[in-house]
Amino acid sequence: MSKYELVIYWSEENQAFIVEVPELAGCAADGKTYQEALANIEVVIQEWIEAAKELGRPIPKPKGRLMFA
Repeated sequence: MSKYELVIYWSEENQAFIVEVPELAGCAADGKTYQEALANIEVVIQEWIEAAKELGRPIPKPKGRLMFA
């Protein structure tokens, strides 16, 4: 499991849980259930990191908690 901060919320428009990873630009996933969204984002994070490596782009280190509610 990744150590990046995740922002998870319900989207009425999409009728799905949306997960965003603020530290990884454009990295997001969705799912019909909370658990599905979490499983999907783990795959997307790995794909994001692999693509960044292939393109020679920097990969941010996880910073932990970035936002406060």
